[in-house]
Amino acid sequence: MSVLTQSHATRSEPLRVLEEIKRQAVEQLGGIPDSLYPGIEQALSIALQSGDVGPGHFEDLTSLRMLRQQAATLLMRYRQQLAKGFDDFRGLRVRTRGDLPLGLIEDSHLAFHLDGQRVVEALGGRFAEPLQAMRQRLHAMAEALGMPEVANPVGPERLVAAFVESFRETEPTQHVRDLLFRQYEGELTRRLGDFYGKANALLAATGYGRPGPSSHTSTQHGYRHETVEAVPYRGQGAMTGMEAMQGVMGQMDGYVNGNGYGGGHAGAPGGYGGGMAMPGQDMADLRTMLRMWRDGSLQTPQAGGAAALAQAPAARQDHGLGVRRELRVDEMLSVVSLLQSEPPDAFARALAGPGRLGSAIRDHLSDGARRIGVDPSQTRFSADEEDAIDLVALLFDSLFRTNSLQDRARRLYGRLVLPYVKVALTDDGLFVHREHPARKLLDAITEACEGNQASTPQERELLDRAAAASQRVVAEYNEDIAVFELAHAELDALLGQHRRRSALQEERLVKATLGRERLDQARETADEALMKRLRTTRLTPAVADFLAMPWRHHIVQTLLRDEDPQRREEAIALGDALLRADQLAAENRGRELADHLLSIEPLVLRCLASSGLDDSAAQHGMAGLVRALATPDGPRRAQTAKPLAGGETVESGEERRLWLAGGTATIGHDPAIAERMRALKVGDWVRLTDVHGEIVAAKVAWISPMTSRFLLVNRRGLRVLVASAEELAVMQQDGRLVVGSERSAFDEAMRRVRERLDNTAEAD
Repeated sequence: MSVLTQSHATRSEPLRVLEEIKRQAVEQLGGIPDSLYPGIEQALSIALQSGDVGPGHFEDLTSLRMLRQQAATLLMRYRQQLAKGFDDFRGLRVRTRGDLPLGLIEDSHLAFHLDGQRVVEALGGRFAEPLQAMRQRLHAMAEALGMPEVANPVGPERLVAAFVESFRETEPTQHVRDLLFRQYEGELTRRLGDFYGKANALLAATGYGRPGPSSHTSTQHGYRHETVEAVPYRGQGAMTGMEAMQGVMGQMDGYVNGNGYGGGHAGAPGGYGGGMAMPGQDMADLRTMLRMWRDGSLQTPQAGGAAALAQAPAARQDHGLGVRRELRVDEMLSVVSLLQSEPPDAFARALAGPGRLGSAIRDHLSDGARRIGVDPSQTRFSADEEDAIDLVALLFDSLFRTNSLQDRARRLYGRLVLPYVKVALTDDGLFVHREHPARKLLDAITEACEGNQASTPQERELLDRAAAASQRVVAEYNEDIAVFELAHAELDALLGQHRRRSALQEERLVKATLGRERLDQARETADEALMKRLRTTRLTPAVADFLAMPWRHHIVQTLLRDEDPQRREEAIALGDALLRADQLAAENRGRELADHLLSIEPLVLRCLASSGLDDSAAQHGMAGLVRALATPDGPRRAQTAKPLAGGETVESGEERRLWLAGGTATIGHDPAIAERMRALKVGDWVRLTDVHGEIVAAKVAWISPMTSRFLLVNRRGLRVLVASAEELAVMQQDGRLVVGSERSAFDEAMRRVRERLDNTAEAD
């Protein structure tokens, strides 16, 4: 029995064959709307250069720009219209003529229908032969389905109707509308020859209708008709209808790869044709590590639609049609564009726990593919698409793990997930170029959100502006990277004001910290001077009290406010002079005591004045001291005083928690690590875990010239920590500090992604 006879006798299930033709139609013809705009733009540009433009040229450019802004919606609508034609054929949407609504047609719509009719007539004449063959085969399929004869779902009438239904509400100018139809007719002319040939070959090979009159390949009018004899024959016996269908599909895939339809559409940004351009070895290495990591992660069963599209390659088998085909990039872009404006709740929930975002993205894309007529059970993501999904998921997870982002930021970031998946699909520069607009925007949004509690009007305004930037990207991004530049420019303008405020806050903080250290040092000096004198002699209570309070306070004030060394020496010498006065009183040497008190009276009055006493109060204090010394036999004993600088200082309880521990060299630390900490410079960034367990980015804002302590501040200019090199060494030993953090949040997140993938590669 011949191949033809056998395949006709054992017809394949008609719905399966119809679904395969539908898949091929959506795959090969579904991206046509996106390929029209470059040709229209070129025609307008040539007209301008030649001077052949009228007064409506500006309106034409505006009309084209409006079409580009709606490109994702129009593409999705067109693909839905293609799928609708197959639903009509299956009887899912068939209506009688009496059911159709009647009414007047608007002039703009009428113009669309008239232009469309002209294209139908042109295509009908050009592809008359393959259309006649297909009509007979589809008639046989309709009989198998028990349906009355209906219109060809991929005939010129249906394809033009899909285009008219998709574009007629856009209201382009007349000239742009003419160019639209001219470009559409050209694209269909270029693509339909191969498509009709493959569809006819598939129908014939699976038992519907007869082959063409000859057994050779016809190329008339650009039409390539593969007869059944072209189907690969396997084995000695005849093939079944389904085997023949599989053979034709394999051959069709070869044609697809040969004519360029299988590798992404030519008009895609960045010229991705079947995969993303590789900017350098870094990206290639990253992909290698990523795929090793993914292969390891696939050992763990996944749930939902993500499992169907993320299985190991060896397991990607379909029981009806063989190996699942890979989604093309333009199909993925259509799916992402369809879902981009939807609420980000699923992604926001996934960001609450590490490792869940990748599965959420796959599930969401699987659902979106189903909406545009792509069956997820028959398709899978390509390796590059898997890379894009995982890189974005790992990036966003890393951002949340390495930055102090509040719960309220999850929805904002969730809104950005799909736009960044779209960027990752078309532009590897996102991950390798520091100046990439999408990268800069994510850095700006992270800067605006990190540690932002919305506790001040400025912080609330910053959050609102970051949310507006993310909403703008969602609303306007259609593969034009300029959207990210505009959103970044708007947000960065406000961040510039915020950075200036942060710089002023940081400057004030440095001054305050320096002042606190000078105060503590002055107190330590005063305490040491006091304790030294109290330990050496027995004193009257009046002299001991004067030394412990006014004199010690006077030393502190002099050290802080007076840079004159002589004044500092006089302040210290006053204590010794008072000890000498008490000694003269104990020895009952009244005249010498009187002369001594007269000589130190100006110093005593100055000391009392530094405590805030006026002249009268200072004179009264001096008189009290003289009275106490006038009784030589008064009681004297060893005195003590509570130090000003040990234990609590002027810091509040909240500030005190920022310090690690008392002392520097006394705590257990690795001297080698401490030495590395001392090498830190102002402006260096670190990551540390605070007392609440949150990871925060901190910058070395200042190194004390007095104590060599490091002042660390966050991106808002607020103090995070004041610590010595030894204390920082202890934090690093405990895993609470990482030195060498990147200044950019994106850079730091990608560095951690690489470390995670590196660790997986080493473990393997």
